[in-house]
Amino acid sequence: MFNGRDLSGWKMVGPGRFVVENGLMKTEGGMGLLYYTREKIGNATIRVVFKTASRNANSGVFIRLPEEPKDPWYAVHNGYEVQIDAGGDEWHCTGAIYSLSKVSKRNQKPMGEWNTMDIVLKGQVTTVYLNGEKVNEFHGGQEVPPRKLWFEPVRGPRPDFGYFGLQNHDPRSVVYFKEVSVRKE
Repeated sequence: MFNGRDLSGWKMVGPGRFVVENGLMKTEGGMGLLYYTREKIGNATIRVVFKTASRNANSGVFIRLPEEPKDPWYAVHNGYEVQIDAGGDEWHCTGAIYSLSKVSKRNQKPMGEWNTMDIVLKGQVTTVYLNGEKVNEFHGGQEVPPRKLWFEPVRGPRPDFGYFGLQNHDPRSVVYFKEVSVRKE
């Protein structure tokens, strides 16, 4: 999905942005969402290879977006975010489905080292592998904690097929992506 040269097939919404430097996607600026426009993804494995530039760099992979987003908050409230954040708690760290499903273990490598995240979508089941180890399995209809803060996702079902994208969280969070690919099942 990412060709290493430019952002062909991707569209940015929100004030942040992604740039391509030395064959890598890099987050810059404020809150934003870079999403893949060419198709909705269903049963598939999304592979994201990333590294963070600081311990608390924050990003995420949004999945199951029913419509093309007009702003980054649409993705938060209508899709699921597979979190990238070494500093968050078990509900908000790398591999968690943000505030809905906690990780079973932390497996992110230190800042500056490459991590491989595989997100397996099979019907309403989302399974997350980080650096080869299963860290989360979320079933769309499972019980989740109550929503506590306005920026946590609205609870409820998500579709089996949807758009996916990458989050640019804030100006201090720099995350690099060298691979974003999809293998359909």
